[in-house]
Amino acid sequence: MEFQVFELVQSILIVSGIATFLAVLMVIADATIGNYGEMELVINKEHKHIVEGGGTLLNTLKEEGVFIPSACGGRGSCGLCKCKVTEGGGDYLPTELTYIDKEEQAENIRLSCQLKVKRNIQIEIPEELFNVKEFRTKVISIKDLTHDIKEVRLQLLEPDEITFKAGQFVQIQVPEYELSDESVYRAYSISSSSSEKGVVELEIRLVPNGICTTYVHNHLKEGDELTVTGPYGDFYLRETDADIVCVAGGSGMAPIKSLLHYIEENKITRNVIYIFGAQGRRDLFLLEKMKEFEEKIPNFKFVPALSSATPEDNWDGETGKVTDVLANYLQDGANTEAYLCGSPGMINAVIEVLKSKGVKEEKIYYDKF
Repeated sequence: MEFQVFELVQSILIVSGIATFLAVLMVIADATIGNYGEMELVINKEHKHIVEGGGTLLNTLKEEGVFIPSACGGRGSCGLCKCKVTEGGGDYLPTELTYIDKEEQAENIRLSCQLKVKRNIQIEIPEELFNVKEFRTKVISIKDLTHDIKEVRLQLLEPDEITFKAGQFVQIQVPEYELSDESVYRAYSISSSSSEKGVVELEIRLVPNGICTTYVHNHLKEGDELTVTGPYGDFYLRETDADIVCVAGGSGMAPIKSLLHYIEENKITRNVIYIFGAQGRRDLFLLEKMKEFEEKIPNFKFVPALSSATPEDNWDGETGKVTDVLANYLQDGANTEAYLCGSPGMINAVIEVLKSKGVKEEKIYYDKF
């Protein structure tokens, strides 16, 4: 028995010793092999930065004050943080190839959240990203729009103004809390007017177990501070004389509302129809605001539609799928631009209807989420 106990203790000591040795090796490796030293990062052939090697390109750029959009916060699950790497990128990682097709590979497009800066590197990004800033903000109001959508208004503290195009989005940073052991970024469209420089308004829908939406719905309070970066995106009104068709559902209302503010304030007289899809009456919101827009915008019509109306809804408006409602209202789309915001499934279905009505595919602009 004593011999067996001795063997057991000896085995435990050996295993502990091996574990300690491996831990020491990892520390040494992190301090030596993982220490790449200083690297040169060149952006658009003219902006040169000396940076610490070893980190992801996304985080390295952030530390240099250059913010690339990343709705998933750098976890490699959204595919937004693409940029062109002309030198020093190395081989593609398997985690990149899900979001980068063959054509993009031929153009040296990479996912900046997966690519690590291990050598001198040269990249190209859209010039407008140099206008993206990080803002310190304070929550000045939180309001329930529906049972699962909240309106959050943020006052900009530092810097105290933002310049954006109606339809663009920002990213908010959620701190560590019970659902996440690290801070994460998520993207949300701005719903406020682009003329309102000191405030950013968002419409955030609760996603079950969503890290950011759960934090906003269950933990965020008026007076709290949030870090925001932006603006991002190419979803904005094109300056033409074409008729405008807008289609959205749920929190897809946000960028369309911002577009309507822009149309009203700039006295644009183009024909505008906005079809908003919801399941039941409880999913409709901002109806009074849409009436105001109808009164102030000369050629604007708002069409809410319920796909699953019940007798309790007491609804006498449009019913059915948003695609069917769109098909009834749009007869000839030859001189039409479309602005869509909502789920990928809804947007893909709407695009097919628009094309069948003569809307050119290059005139269809959308924001999928």
